Order: sequence, then structure tokens, then C-alpha cells
Amino acid sequence: MDKLDVLIVGVGGQGTLLASRVLGKYALEKGYDVKLSEVHGMAQRGGSVMTYVRIGSKIASPIIDEGGADFILAFEKLEALRYAHYLKPDGRVLYSTQEIMPMPVVTGAAQYPQGIEQKLVGTGVDALELALEAGNTKAANSVMLGAMCRLLAFDREAFEQALLSSIPPKTVEMNKKAFELGYAAVSVG
Repeated sequence: MDKLDVLIVGVGGQGTLLASRVLGKYALEKGYDVKLSEVHGMAQRGGSVMTYVRIGSKIASPIIDEGGADFILAFEKLEALRYAHYLKPDGRVLYSTQEIMPMPVVTGAAQYPQGIEQKLVGTGVDALELALEAGNTKAANSVMLGAMCRLLAFDREAFEQALLSSIPPKTVEMNKKAFELGYAAVSVG
């Protein structure tokens, strides 16, 4: 890996910040320079959360320009669409098929967009369903990390260890299962 620019997006409370820290920890342990930058917005109220993770031999800035992301990891499909303009022409998107209604939809001022999957060129994963299978819907971020690990051909054992060492010990088994289900949910090629 020469350089990798990953944009992680989602809604407040979905574990996007944990995911960025796990990715950063993994890259540091592999000997890379890493820069992170978090943009929270109204995260505590269910608003957008965006994190830049830049990995390489020498990274000067934590910011990814529009059209500069190699990979977008989206924990909600509308968020994937909202930030798709950050993707490079040959970049890839991994998104959860979960739908979280933004406030304008909840209040009736807008409708949740239809046909998002057709607009996204990427891989969708039913992270909520797989997390439930693992024991708790809160493990959806671990499902997505497992899927990302496979799509980016990371060292599975090292990446999983970066995740498991970043979470409370009582949740390790559930998150390990969620990671494995996410890894198995996507195919490479």
C-alpha cells in the first residue's frame, strides 16, 4: 500500500469515530504514517459524521479533497450518496443498507430519497441484520469493518486485533462474530 485515503461517513452514534480509530491503529501498527480528521456536525442529534483517514509513508495533511478518496466506508446509505462526490473516479464505496431518517424526513418536510442503491456504484451490506445475528445491532460497525478488511485485502488477523483491542472486553466475542460475518458478506473480484 503506497497511499490510502478513506472517508468514513455515517450518522451520530453509529460508531464511525471508533471505525476511524481502528483503521488508524491498524495502519500505525503496520508502520504507516496516519492522519485523522473528524467532522462531527450535529452528531449527538443524529446528524452527519465524517472522518478522513489518510494512510501512507508520509502524510502531510489529514484532509481529503473532493474527488480524492480511494474508499468510502458509509454506515448509512444516504450518507454514502451525500459524500459520493469525494470519491476518485476509480474509488470504491462500501455502504450499509440501513436507512436512518434525517430530521426533515421525520418532521414531514422532506421524503427519504428513493433509488439510492442505483445511484451508488459500490457494495451494499445489510450490516444491521448481520449485527443482530452476532448478538446486537450496535455491532453493525464491526460488520462494516470486517467487510472493509476483505475488500481492501488488509491483514485480517491484525485488523481484527486492532478492532478487538479498541472495544470493551465484555463485547469482544459479539464484535468478533460481527467482524467475521461482515468479512464473509462481501466477495473480492
